[in-house]
This record gives sequence, structure tokens and C-alpha cells, in this order.
Amino acid sequence: MDNQDIFDPEELDETQEFDLDAILNEFHTEPESSETPEDDSEMAAGPEEPAESAGESDEAFAQELSQLLGDLDEPAAEEQPLSETRVFTISEEVSGSSASEEPDLGGETIRFESAQEAPKSEEPPAQEPIPIRENLRELKRKLIAGPEKRYYELSDQGVFKLQIAIVLNLLIVAFCVGSTTMFSMDMVPENRLRFVIFTQVLAMLLSALLGCHQILDGLGELFHGRFTINTFLTITLIACCIDACNCLQELRVPCCSGFALQMTFALFARYHRRSTEISQLDTLRKATRLRGIVKEADYLDGKPAFLRGEGDVDDFTSTYTKAGTPEKIQSVYCLLSLAVCIGLAVLAGMKFNMSLAFQVFSISLFAAVPASFFVALTRPTAILERRLHMVGSVFCGWQGVSGLQGKACFPLTDEDLFPVGSTKLNGVKFYGDREPEQILSYASSLISEAGGGLVPLFRNMLKNRGGSEYPVSEFRDYGVGGVGGIIRGEAVLLGSLDFLQSMDVEIPHGTTVAQAVYMAVNGELCAVVAISYAKMRSTSAGLTSLSGYRKLQSVMLTKDFMLTGEFLHSKFSINTRRMIFPDRETREILSKRQPSPDDKVLALSTRDELVSLVYPVTGANALKHACNLGLVIHILGGVVGMLIMFALAFQGSVEILTPTRVLLYQLVWMVPGLLVTEWARTV
Repeated sequence: MDNQDIFDPEELDETQEFDLDAILNEFHTEPESSETPEDDSEMAAGPEEPAESAGESDEAFAQELSQLLGDLDEPAAEEQPLSETRVFTISEEVSGSSASEEPDLGGETIRFESAQEAPKSEEPPAQEPIPIRENLRELKRKLIAGPEKRYYELSDQGVFKLQIAIVLNLLIVAFCVGSTTMFSMDMVPENRLRFVIFTQVLAMLLSALLGCHQILDGLGELFHGRFTINTFLTITLIACCIDACNCLQELRVPCCSGFALQMTFALFARYHRRSTEISQLDTLRKATRLRGIVKEADYLDGKPAFLRGEGDVDDFTSTYTKAGTPEKIQSVYCLLSLAVCIGLAVLAGMKFNMSLAFQVFSISLFAAVPASFFVALTRPTAILERRLHMVGSVFCGWQGVSGLQGKACFPLTDEDLFPVGSTKLNGVKFYGDREPEQILSYASSLISEAGGGLVPLFRNMLKNRGGSEYPVSEFRDYGVGGVGGIIRGEAVLLGSLDFLQSMDVEIPHGTTVAQAVYMAVNGELCAVVAISYAKMRSTSAGLTSLSGYRKLQSVMLTKDFMLTGEFLHSKFSINTRRMIFPDRETREILSKRQPSPDDKVLALSTRDELVSLVYPVTGANALKHACNLGLVIHILGGVVGMLIMFALAFQGSVEILTPTRVLLYQLVWMVPGLLVTEWARTV
């Protein structure tokens, strides 16, 4: 028998009493002559079975109890307030005994009150599956099959090997720089010069071995008709190896340090990609609910807005691996720069010799692509992802980052500013000759008409006093921290101290409270209710980020009349001049706006906190600026380097381009390139 069908307060009307043993027998034990149905369909016509022993009955009871507790752990369809009194009813007979037969256990009995008698001849109707549970099961199924599976695959690979490879490459760079510096300072004997060149070539090959995955990826992408920066790195290795053979014959030091530095940053880029993907998948696999952020056009005065709707795992898995526009621009630039470098090598070969052509070609490749260009896109993404992971949010690929750009509105509700449990009553003081029950009835009625987070507080206070609410006529929201209406023929005003003073209500001295709801009936002060609004860290961080992003305007859809611009400024220390406070009618219309199912989900949030919804929007702007500016700086450095190489190749004066100077040129452009990536921290 389904335990949810047993307790149905809408189907019974009589008061029934049962002792504890009888109730447990109804759930889990049967008398000797009872049947043992396996499901509801076999309850009426199931075959008779022998009675179970006491041990078997206890074991079955333990199994069913654990299953029941497991069901209770799942999120319920609707959470009941803690203050409500739950009334349970029982309609069927317990263990073959009627409701009037109560075994005397010598202890307390459990009384269940019912409101209406249900027909005993009819079976309880089968309940439909709870939608939220079905959605949760479907979400968990997709998470396990997608993000969670991929997460454990990447976790098995880990990042430790990449970290070791990066450290070893840095040592190789240091070794190559040291030996090259010694050569430039004539500290290497002539009979040891060939040995120094050979060790540098070996160091370059060891660096390539440590980054063999990058080389293989570059070759694989080339075979699939794609050209990326890894393909460019592979071609650089081939050119350096050919030039190294000429260096052994001509006794000059190759640019092995430049290649080792590029490989180091290529490994850093691989490390950033893997850690970012692991972090994103870890965020999703822990989700119990996904909220999608979409961009709705023409929300308020022709401006778009970022609305929240239901998200899906497929919104992320189908987009997060696709190449974004900056990555495509990077690949196109690398391909064009390769063509220019080939042209410079051909020019040097036609004017001079093939050895000079390969030397110009290898050095031009280093000049065209600064080493930090490899992390110009991956490092800002990794920096921002660490912040998003802390608040439980992810982007839906680069299309999500691009879609979150531009000027837009961001609606805010009461729950965004002060979640459930953050608003509390600190006390109430009554004035005048009116009864407290009447004052609270008026206050609760008017606040219920206004809505907002104060409604449950005043209703609970009214319930404790045994009062009831009254209908409100001519309700008015003044929009300056107060509301009013007519209740039982009397004019009632509720609001802040400034509001009541502006309505010419006389306030006695000594009643000034920082956060309080003042109430007046017929122009006379009746009560002051002290309210405590807790300042949540997540809300404060979200509002600070919103106020600092000039392209976003907060639209206050709050119903709590106390949440004015002055109050928010004093509470969160933010600039509220750019916030939009629409009138009551507009708020109701905008609150009903829901995102269209055809809109693309731009980001996903696994939490309902304000910061989890704001950081993807403001972070997308910072990420795009960091990536775009990083592209500009590195492309500018590459263009300047190729112009220098053109002048030297035309004159055949490449002897001034020593490995030390080539490495120094890489380091010069590395400084602004890495500084730009820090822009992603300005969320």
C-alpha cells in the first residue's frame, strides 16, 4: 500500500485513534490470515501466503523503512512551511481491526484527525509521478552519461604529467639560454663549440618529446584540413631541425631556446584547457538543478534583458568544445604568417643561398608568433573559470560568451536581494488605543496585497496573535518606500520613517529605527515593527559586480516597498542611480515575462544565488576584452617581427639575429601579452 495514499486529509471527516503497534502493522506487518500483495494491482486478488516469521518481518520492515527514508531524501514537489500544522488521516482498517477498536498498550496513543470520510470500497487513486522528481532523475541520467563520465576520464589523466613537462621545459630553456649567453660572450672554447651546438639540438629534441602531444595534435589537425597554432609549432620544429643541421656544419648556435620557450607555453595552454574543462565538468556533475541564462530582446523600452529559465545539460555539452571566433582568428593569422615566412625564406634563398633561406625561415617563425601567443586565449579562460567554479556557473561555449555581450537589463527580485531566511523581525511596539490584533491584521492585509519577503513574517506574527486578514481596497504603491489602502473604511499607511513623515504623520521623538516598518491608521502612528535584513555575501558580490558593469542596468522587480534606492545604497554601498524602479503595473508585466524556448542558453548556473547569475554576464565581458586585446598585441608583435625579418632578409644581414636576441624579442612581447590576460579577473 502506498504510504502517500494513506494520509489524505481531503478524503476523511472523522477523528480516528490508533496505537503505535496498529500503525506499524498497517505499514509493514500482516496478521496470519492477511494477504501479502506485491503492488497495488494485486491487493484485491492476490494469492494467500503463509505468515512470515518475526525475524523475516523485522527484516522486511527494515528494508521498507530504508527505502522510505531514501524517498524522503529526494526533493519534494512542494516544500511546506515549518510553521504549518500537518494533519494526517487514516481511512483503511489497521491490521484487520476497525477504527473503534484500540488496543490498550498502557501508553500514549497517536490521534489522527480527518475532515472527510472516504468510501472504503474504492481503491485510492494512483498518484501521478511528481514532475520535479522525474526532472531530477532525467538530469542525473544526463549528467552521469555526459559531464560526469568525461570528468572521470580527465581526472584519470590528471595534470601532474603536464606540470612535470612544463618544469622540465623551463629547465631546458634555462640551459639553452645559459649556453647561448656563454657563446655570445666568447666563453666557449672553439674546440667545444660543436659540442655546445649538439647539446642544444638534443635539448630542443627533448623539449619536443616532452610536448609530443602538441606535435601530434598539430599533425592531426593538418591531416584533417585544419591549421592551428599547434600546426605552426610543428612546422617550427621541422624548420629548426633543418637549420640545426646547417648550424653543425657552419658552427653557429641554433635558436633552440626560442623553440623550448614556445613549447613551454604550448604546454601551459594544454594545461589551461584541461584544468578548465575539468572545472566545468565538476561544476555540472554536482548539479541538482540547472538554470539557464538567455538574452530576451525588447524587454524594457526596446532594451534586451538577461532572463532565467530552465537549462539542460545538452546546452553545454553541444557547445563547449567548439572553437570560438578568437581561436579562429588566431589560426588564420598563423596560416598567413607561415605564408609570409615562406616568402621571406624564398627571397633570401634567391638572393643568397639555401642555408641562409632556412636560417631566415626558422628565425621568422619565432618573430611571427611570440611565445605568449599560445596562452593568449587559454589563460584568461582558465582565470575566469576558477571564479565561475566557485559560484557554480559555466559558459555554454564561446557562443555563450558572445551572446552575453552588449547593453542589456538585468531583472532583480526580492529573493535575489534577500533570500528566504535572511529577513527577520526584531520586535514591535504599538502606539495608541487600538488592539494589537487589529493593528497586525491591518498590517498583514496591506503587506499581503503588496507582496514581497515581508509577507510570511507578518502572517506568522498575526497567526500567533490569533488574528485574520481583511480585504484591501484602493491599494496604492507610492514608490518611495511605502504603500497604502483602505481597510474596513480606514486609511492605512505602511512604509519607512521618511515615507510616513512625507505623508504628514506625526512621529513621536525616540522612535527612530534604522530598519523598521512604520504603520499609521487615519493619520495616526499605530506601530513600529523593527526588521532585520541580513546582508548576504553572495548578494553583495553580485550587486557590486552589476553596479560596476556600465552596460548592465538593474531592473528592480521587487514587491517589498522597503527596498528603495536609498536603502540598497546604505545596505550594500553600491551606486543605485543607474537602477530602474518601474511602477507596480510594469513590474507585474515584466515579472510574467519568460524566456522563449527558441532562445539559446548562454550560460548555466547550478545555484540560485545572485552572484551565480551575475558573474557569467560580467565575466563574459572581461573574457572577451582580454582575448581580443591579447590577439591585437600578439599579432602586432608578430607583424613588427616579420617587417624586421623582411629588412634583414632583403639585405642578408641575419648575423645580428643571434639566439639571445631572438629570445629577448620573445620576452619583450611576453610582458604585455601576459598582463592583458589578467583582465579576466575584473569580474
